[in-house]
Amino acid sequence: MTPQTSGISSDLLWNLYRNSPEAVLFFDAANHIIAINPAAERLFDPKLLSRLSSGGNNAFCFTCRGYTSEEELMSCLNCYLSSPARDFASFQLFLETKERGLLPFSASFFPIEEESGIRVLMLRDLTRPLMTQDSLNRNTMTKSIIKAQEDERKRISRELHDSVAQELISSLVDLRVLKYLNVQDEALQKIQQTEASLTRLLDQIRNLSVELRPASLDDLGLEAAFRSHFKWIEKNYGVLVRFTAELNGTRFNSEIETVVYRICQESVLNALKYADVDEIAVRLFEREDGLELIVRDEGCGFDVNARDPKGTGLGLYGMKERTELVNGELTITSEPGKGTAVHLRIPTGKAAAAPASGDPGKSYGRGEEK
Repeated sequence: MTPQTSGISSDLLWNLYRNSPEAVLFFDAANHIIAINPAAERLFDPKLLSRLSSGGNNAFCFTCRGYTSEEELMSCLNCYLSSPARDFASFQLFLETKERGLLPFSASFFPIEEESGIRVLMLRDLTRPLMTQDSLNRNTMTKSIIKAQEDERKRISRELHDSVAQELISSLVDLRVLKYLNVQDEALQKIQQTEASLTRLLDQIRNLSVELRPASLDDLGLEAAFRSHFKWIEKNYGVLVRFTAELNGTRFNSEIETVVYRICQESVLNALKYADVDEIAVRLFEREDGLELIVRDEGCGFDVNARDPKGTGLGLYGMKERTELVNGELTITSEPGKGTAVHLRIPTGKAAAAPASGDPGKSYGRGEEK
């Protein structure tokens, strides 16, 4: 049932006009402003308000910077004030305000008294909605870029493993066969040197493949991927990584697992480069409200407030950016001479921590595609 207009008191309408957060401006047929509400008064400079109240021609044009048309972001062509035949029930407008400069507004301009030609302009500040939309667009774009990077890493990794590595293995087999043929000592020595060179190259390609995107991360999960990665670090760098995992085989969605793996990878790499340590502690565990990772070293540390930390700084920026994509929280604690601790917290909810079922060793958190 639609309420009758006679049931709306004049006091109620007056309170709406006075207390509305939307700016309301009344124009007469000559485009002079005849009344504005308090929200509109707060928008404009007192000098402009004086000019508006004096009824000068085109006084409102001193604050208006144009509306968004199909051709331009800010246009004065076919202005809403001078084109009564056009539909301006909803459009975007830009105004110069008293304290905040040029701002975008959602506007509505329509007649309320046809005979007298009185029209009303209603304005709602779009700054916050547009900022929210920009933030959403940035996050969406960043997610798409990171996903594309990970997909490309996975493709190159598999190509190296399945194609290049297999060709090298085939060449190694052929060389080993040659050693048993009747060849001269000089040729045999050369074959052995080439075999050793190809073996080293094969190891490098396998390591590069794992670094790009370990297959175990997708197939077996974080715990298996970490153990494999830390064994490689101990073998190649001589640094012991004490790894503690408390997940009980739980799997999380691909985005969360990728973020945790990359942040841990970057944290350990930073410790290897700058901390001057022989041992790094990594703990991966689960709480009721989410997944947590702690990477700690007792190295030389650094000033987290310094403008120019060691390295390019892009690693720390990338870690924070990835954390934001999964609504996580990243805390980096460090002091010169007192080591560094990286603490990552990612909310997952109970659904994301469901135990594995069906596929051995694999379950899906909220948002994971099966």
